[in-house]
Amino acid sequence: MTKYGMLIDRNLCVGCFACAIACKAENGTPRGVFWSKVLTEEVGKYPTARINYTPLLCMHCENAPCVTVCPTGASHKRADGIVVVDYDKCIGCRYCIRACPYGARTFIKEISGYYPGKELTPYELYAYQKHTVGVAEKCTFCSHRIDEGLKKGLVPGVDRDATPACVITCVSGARVFGDLEDPNSEVSKLIDSRYAGVLKPELGTKPKVYYVGVPEEW
Repeated sequence: MTKYGMLIDRNLCVGCFACAIACKAENGTPRGVFWSKVLTEEVGKYPTARINYTPLLCMHCENAPCVTVCPTGASHKRADGIVVVDYDKCIGCRYCIRACPYGARTFIKEISGYYPGKELTPYELYAYQKHTVGVAEKCTFCSHRIDEGLKKGLVPGVDRDATPACVITCVSGARVFGDLEDPNSEVSKLIDSRYAGVLKPELGTKPKVYYVGVPEEW
């Protein structure tokens, strides 16, 4: 059975933030809500100082704490391992947000446009229909793209592969997505060959997002 996962090679990440912007464009997340983000850290001293980048998103854990604590079953895992939220069942208790050790979830307090005092743009009017006030949200690995095969995104007439928008947009090829259960998939081979690891392995959550160059602060 297919179990989806992702590899992020921090050595290849150039800190362009295209992944975060692509996520917002694809999923139409409201103002201030980022399902995908990139943390920056300055390390070293002149003249060898540099900036390290750590892309973050939902880890889609095998042993997902957010699923365990959800009292209504709103947070649940699909057969393909993707963790999703049923907004109709979510009561906004925020237990999942507290339980997530990766800070991957956001509570939607309000949905407002990016231009204060102005009406919502046509894009916002369309995209915000997918979001609900009073619920918890997070990255879905662009499950809608996978389910559709994918033939289209938010932009009419634009055909792209059925992989997360952040992967398609990554200019340096730092992200790879695929079936972790298939030993011959690109993502499985790269995880093995590049000795990738996960964030906070001691917690036993078994994340499905792997990193080449796991950041020391995690």
